[in-house]
Amino acid sequence: MEQLLNVYTMGLLVASLVAGILIGALPGLTATMGVALLVPLTFWLEPLPALLTLMGVYVGAMYGGAIPAILVRAPGTPAAAATTLDGYPLAQQGKAGLAMSVSCIAGVIGGVFSTGVLILGAPTVAKFSLAFGPAEYFALAIFGLSLIASLSERALLKGWLMGALGLLIAMIGLDPITAIPRFTMGQPELLEGAAFVPVLIGLFALGEAFYQASMKPKPQASTPGWGRSLPTKEEMKQIVPASLHSSVSGTVIGALPGVGGDIASFVAYDHAKKLSKDKQAFGNGSLEGLAAAECANNAVTGGAMIPLLTLGIPGDSVTAVLVGALMIHNVKPGPELFQKQPELVHALFWGLMIANLLILPIGLLGAKGFAQIIRIPRHYLLPLIVSLCVIGAYAMNNSLFDVGVMMTAGLLGWCLKRYGFPLSPLALGLILGRMTEENLRRALILSEGSPLIFITRPIALGLLTAALVSVIYAAIRARKSRLPAQENNLTTE
Repeated sequence: MEQLLNVYTMGLLVASLVAGILIGALPGLTATMGVALLVPLTFWLEPLPALLTLMGVYVGAMYGGAIPAILVRAPGTPAAAATTLDGYPLAQQGKAGLAMSVSCIAGVIGGVFSTGVLILGAPTVAKFSLAFGPAEYFALAIFGLSLIASLSERALLKGWLMGALGLLIAMIGLDPITAIPRFTMGQPELLEGAAFVPVLIGLFALGEAFYQASMKPKPQASTPGWGRSLPTKEEMKQIVPASLHSSVSGTVIGALPGVGGDIASFVAYDHAKKLSKDKQAFGNGSLEGLAAAECANNAVTGGAMIPLLTLGIPGDSVTAVLVGALMIHNVKPGPELFQKQPELVHALFWGLMIANLLILPIGLLGAKGFAQIIRIPRHYLLPLIVSLCVIGAYAMNNSLFDVGVMMTAGLLGWCLKRYGFPLSPLALGLILGRMTEENLRRALILSEGSPLIFITRPIALGLLTAALVSVIYAAIRARKSRLPAQENNLTTE
């Protein structure tokens, strides 16, 4: 602990947190990329400072992704896609400072909770994640896709169409089982599929920029302000319960290898909406929705470290990079790590806890400054957003082809928004498409083509049942919301 609690290590941790926030705030520069870029710079450091530096970038980037998601509707990281649903409307209502503070507070709650679970129950949660096979991952993906119904209550048909389009785009590239090219149109750059981050940047950020540019400016509307920064006691009563249950889902999903914060945030958002007393506010500036999404994607950080440290299995793409960093510093993750290097393990645990706690003062102190971006005049802001989109898409693989993919997705996002098609179901279908197909086919191979594998395995059956209940519940709510409108029309006639 002496090596942890010294000026040198704490200085590196604070610097890495700030660097992570800046990386997360730039659309396209993901946490994975930031950690990967910094790995070579840690060669000359001792194992603990080196690993804490990389973890600091990870934690900072997960929070930083919310900044552009709230201010300009451009998720800085894939995990921040759900943050745009309520964060951006809040900024448009002149509550950008409040939205930034809520995202920070909820993110810290999620990060601290997941780190606490990591410290107290890492081996138990890791054993539970081992029970997930192809059938369980397929069922989890179906449960994730069932959230489309909840995200599209006002336009169920359009929502399902967008989800199907997302699944179709996810099929581009090599077949996951036979490695046969599909829908690549002869382009070798598409063999690995449509690059997810450029597509996401195009749909949410560039599409929004095109849409705003196509709209006539409203002379009576002034530039939204940032308002107050700190939530009131009444608002905290909304934020804390949503954050607590989202912390649980974010931690558990983070502990499942290969899932990630993007799925966790949508799952938590849908759960918060079902539990909320004010469901109509979701999508229109709900503090509960914002808190749930941000809390879950930040809770993934601690959850993803559980299988990494206890089993040597990376929980997401960032921890996959961290596996390499651990090996470079002669630290072998797995059960033996707790026996041979217990001091290092406990120092990493508490270092991750401190990193999450430090996000609170950094985020709250910087919230008002970050919110200044919305005061930039539109004729300056829109070209800046487009420039950041191009830089972010190119930076992924130093590829102009990815810029073209991003531009195509931007035009698609503009057209869909113009005609009232929701973008979130498309993003969800794109996120879950590969996972759904790959695990469905693997499960059927294991069962020799029998679909009973999804019924005979309890976890898979539970998840599929939850998916069915979610769809039925959303359909009933959509029907109830349409009935008053129909009655009003009849009364008017």
